Amino acid sequence: MAHAAHPVDPAAMRDLWSLDPSVTFLNHGSFGACPIPVLEAQGAWRTRLEAEPVDFLGRALEGHLDGVRAALGAFLGTHPDDLALVTNATTGVGTVLRSLAFAAGDEILVTDHEYNAAVNAARYVAERAGATVRVARIPFPIDDPAQVTAAVLDAVGPRTRLAMISHVTSPTALVFPIPELVAALRARGVETLVDGAHAPGMIPLDLDAIGAGYYTGNCHKWMCGPKGSAFLHVRRDLQPDIRPLVISHGANSPREDRSRFRLEFDWTGTADPSAHLALPAAIDLIGSLPGGWPAHMAANHALALAGRDRLRQALRVPAPAPDRMLGSMAAVPLPEQAEPALPAGTTSVDEALFAGYRVEVPITAFPVAAVKEDGAVDPQRYVRISAQRYNDLAQYGRLADALQEMLRIT
Repeated sequence: MAHAAHPVDPAAMRDLWSLDPSVTFLNHGSFGACPIPVLEAQGAWRTRLEAEPVDFLGRALEGHLDGVRAALGAFLGTHPDDLALVTNATTGVGTVLRSLAFAAGDEILVTDHEYNAAVNAARYVAERAGATVRVARIPFPIDDPAQVTAAVLDAVGPRTRLAMISHVTSPTALVFPIPELVAALRARGVETLVDGAHAPGMIPLDLDAIGAGYYTGNCHKWMCGPKGSAFLHVRRDLQPDIRPLVISHGANSPREDRSRFRLEFDWTGTADPSAHLALPAAIDLIGSLPGGWPAHMAANHALALAGRDRLRQALRVPAPAPDRMLGSMAAVPLPEQAEPALPAGTTSVDEALFAGYRVEVPITAFPVAAVKEDGAVDPQRYVRISAQRYNDLAQYGRLADALQEMLRIT
């Protein structure tokens, strides 16, 4: 995040989004929020599709998708032919896991900071094959990225066949040292499936330089694309083994002008492709702001740090991670001794924040249920804030004041 953050008025930026002004929206990280111009671009694509569905889907779509992959490849630092368009990162994770062949005794390595749904998918695949899921325990709070690398490598065993690791963790909002992890694991004969759900648009990416066997990411979060837009990147030498979850006409296509990987993933049945087709508009929109994407990422990073500091001061808790391990999100622990005063009709802190204060923010738990050890103590709760250019520091102040009141911190 070395680029300078060009100042942009958050109030003016809010005009680009259709967010409810009565809600303090601090949760861009869960599902994103798509800017109005990008939604208009998606609508224009839908209009073109419905004007002549057969011509659009049957003849023109392939060329349009080529254009999307070209823009996406330039943004992500990779060749367009190595990208498959999928609906979300969870689908990307499932696609790789369901394509690979595991044998009894094999291990899939994950960490205890992973996304619950992704670990569920790994456990499902492992159980069917008689394989196991091994969990690398990474400390949190944490002081240095090297602790991540050490914990992961210490967990590698002789039967480790795949490591599935988040680039930006969902429950703890940490940016993991993925380039170093991928290189070290590959040196041990282990390919990595990177769950990059939050990374595109949050941190700069160069997928070819990272060199992971498999990398999947969402475009509807920090890239500000429409819901249903994501990608799966598969390194060229591994593409023959990766098949879409839905097998369609590409499986026996006689065409030789495109790879089997492209033919199978470009058509898995009738669907609305407008979310992906609008991605170039999202890339161009944020790129047109002062300083472009580098300044945008830097501004979000700076605001996330400022929001984190405002919260931890109010809650009287330490920062659980160094600044360099954060992107556009931050997780702040809720005081363990604090029992929240929940308004009537609410059962959780995040529900109460929305119902009583109109603040939208998630309360996460670490570790997640899918990696919790039997007999372990209840997971620690964190308030996970997001920072997007429509946010300002006063909004984190409102969240801090609400939490102080709910948790009776005086």
